[in-house]
Amino acid sequence: MNIEERGVGFHCAGCWLYGVLSLPAAMPASARGVVLVVGGPQYRVGSHRQFTLLARELASQGVPVLRFDYRGMGDSEGDLRDFSDVEPDLRAAIDAFFLEVPSTTEVVLWGLCDAASAAMLYAHHDQRVTGMVLLNPWARTEEGAARAYLRHYYLTRLFDPGLWKKIAAGRFNPAAALRSFRGLLGKATRGAAASSQPGAAAQAVAQPLPQRMLEGYSRFRGHTLFITSGADLTAREFEALASGRDWRRAMRGKRVARERLRDADHTFSRIEWRNQVARWTADWLQRW
Repeated sequence: MNIEERGVGFHCAGCWLYGVLSLPAAMPASARGVVLVVGGPQYRVGSHRQFTLLARELASQGVPVLRFDYRGMGDSEGDLRDFSDVEPDLRAAIDAFFLEVPSTTEVVLWGLCDAASAAMLYAHHDQRVTGMVLLNPWARTEEGAARAYLRHYYLTRLFDPGLWKKIAAGRFNPAAALRSFRGLLGKATRGAAASSQPGAAAQAVAQPLPQRMLEGYSRFRGHTLFITSGADLTAREFEALASGRDWRRAMRGKRVARERLRDADHTFSRIEWRNQVARWTADWLQRW
């Protein structure tokens, strides 16, 4: 693989942050770069080395890539922080990218799970960000998780031969199962009840993460590639959210592409899944 890799360091709010640039052997006169946004808690290598492998693959196809550690993660200094509090880190990383790779004219943010959520919250603030690749975005609420579990786990469980063997052998506890089902049902309906409160009471409730993500994404005017896993409840929860009217409106149009890897788990742990994600990413980068 004919690429160059080098370490970089840059400042963010008084802390040193560290990352790795993967660069094509021959840089184009102007380039669209990719910043890999790391979901937590992990560092710039990624689960199953996915970020390292993806950065090298894209660089081999002429795309410069930066992957870095937030403050408090990996080699970077500072205190550990939540994904919703990394806007300064992302801005500092993009600043460093433009300094280190002067031919860069625009960047795409690529993120998995809460890194995708962080990208959605940040991108509209920075005109240099013209695209996002968002994998299994984290839009977790207690009621959303309960609805996803009820819809997908329980339905699948009914067709599981192991369940019926357990029932036939007398090892199934219907009372415990009913308590679990009722608990999930209560959580699943809690959000609908809260949303029906009169104005003053509703305003007293803190704005939930999905709404903040929607507001941020609705203000973004660039291109987006959504990739979801078929065997992941986080992805199912986001897909259920995206089926709502406001999300459908925000995600329509030629600037939005969607892919779904039917059998993949949350982190795309098999090499064939990671390779497919890399192909989709590279192809999408060439289409606009």
